[in-house]
Amino acid sequence: MQTDVELEESAPRGHSARLEQTLLQARTLIEYTVSLHRRRPATVSGMTHTDAEVTAETLDRLIGRARRSVNVALTGSAGYVEAVLRRLVQVPSGVTVRVLCNPAALDVAPARLRSLPTVRVLRHELCGIVVVDGMSAFLRLGNEGAADERAAVVTDRAAVSTLQLLYAGAWSRGRRLVDHPEPSPRLRSELTRRILEQLRSGRTDATAAGALQVSLRTYRRHVAEIMRELDASSRFQAGVRAVELGLLHETR
Repeated sequence: MQTDVELEESAPRGHSARLEQTLLQARTLIEYTVSLHRRRPATVSGMTHTDAEVTAETLDRLIGRARRSVNVALTGSAGYVEAVLRRLVQVPSGVTVRVLCNPAALDVAPARLRSLPTVRVLRHELCGIVVVDGMSAFLRLGNEGAADERAAVVTDRAAVSTLQLLYAGAWSRGRRLVDHPEPSPRLRSELTRRILEQLRSGRTDATAAGALQVSLRTYRRHVAEIMRELDASSRFQAGVRAVELGLLHETR
């Protein structure tokens, strides 16, 4: 059974930019292959394509075969998160389960994710992946509900190894869920999000207050309260922490 230390050693935090670029290119190649053959029902080079309707059934079958490890990357798709979490609770106790999620996925099922023993949060975009025993994998592509939503079961050893490396690299950069603070309901309000967007845009307080149709005094009071809740000493730091908590999407 692979331990957390072994997994992290396989992709140390100081891994080179060249390796990371290679892994990103490999992911792009896998996504392109699935997209290219998405209308073909047969298995192509160790990759079986599935429709969105059978995703839950596919995950159930794949995770049900786990004997050593299940490594999961959760995106913010509610359907995908629920399908994976329903199956994970039935994994035998001897199987090592690791779950990496982004803040959007954490928003979908915070209590259930916090009940799992080994969860990390990565604020960057993730690809929906489930790697089982390092032998097979589930790769989710497209947006939930979109006309081109697709998924694939990957059995090709080289492709699965690439996905495992991708996962290991992301896992090593993830933040432990116990160290990831849970934002208060106030910070999750629509008004707070709009104020944070105004702060990130660099607009003056007067301009931002006008855009939000509140008085300058009220706007500044809200900003002060938001910064206090984020434990931020500057507006820039407040923006950084808002991204870390998933209150704002990271700009590219």
